[in-house]
Amino acid sequence: MQNKNKTVIKSKDLLTLFLIHSKLSFNEIIQLTGTPKTSVHRMLGSLEDMGFLDKDEDNLYSLGLLFLQFGQLVADRLDVREIALPVMKKLRDETEEAVNLIIKDGDEAMYVEKLDSTHPVRLYTAVGRRSPLYAGACPRIILAFFPKEEQEQYLKIVDFKAYASGTITDVDKLRLVLEETRQAGYAISKSELEDHTTAIAAPIFNHKGQVVGGLSLAGPDIRFQAERLPEFIKKVKKHAQEVSEKMGYAGDVVYK
Repeated sequence: MQNKNKTVIKSKDLLTLFLIHSKLSFNEIIQLTGTPKTSVHRMLGSLEDMGFLDKDEDNLYSLGLLFLQFGQLVADRLDVREIALPVMKKLRDETEEAVNLIIKDGDEAMYVEKLDSTHPVRLYTAVGRRSPLYAGACPRIILAFFPKEEQEQYLKIVDFKAYASGTITDVDKLRLVLEETRQAGYAISKSELEDHTTAIAAPIFNHKGQVVGGLSLAGPDIRFQAERLPEFIKKVKKHAQEVSEKMGYAGDVVYK
């Protein structure tokens, strides 16, 4: 601690007050920090000059717009793939099944990261592969958490195609499945993109609560029997929540 600038530490402690309080007066800051009046006056002046704090006509202090700019930069530079990869490794090691990360790209879903199963019999999914948003658990989890208006726009223009024996190509059935998925907080698919395969997916959200991707387990049907599904669902939701939290998401309703 002796090597750290004490003024910087005190300024950081002062700014931390605004994580709880939206506005504070000069005297309130003194009371909350326990810092001498002259030191608080000096720090407030410097922080205001630099744009870290604003003071209104009632002499109440609040965080300055500079924090909004910094916050947006941090959010914009968060790389979901980089954040998700360590979490994906944990999920793969716990289940020994393939783990995929998908993001929305236009009107399609794109696989941006994958970890193969430890089993000798495995699915082959290439990074860069594209899938329609309506087919497969991971693409559909993104579609399920679209804003309703955006979801309906997609459903009106999409040209349905059967990729495997279980692909959903009826729009009314798809709407029902999307609503069930949204309520449950996860998606499950069987033979939708490839026959004899099962996938389970949960959504990934950013700091604004917007769905930005999907995390899934996938493998041959024989390893996704009914007795294992509850365990897999729980783990997928847990790890998707971890990625979302690292992206700045503060909600948890869909993961319960």
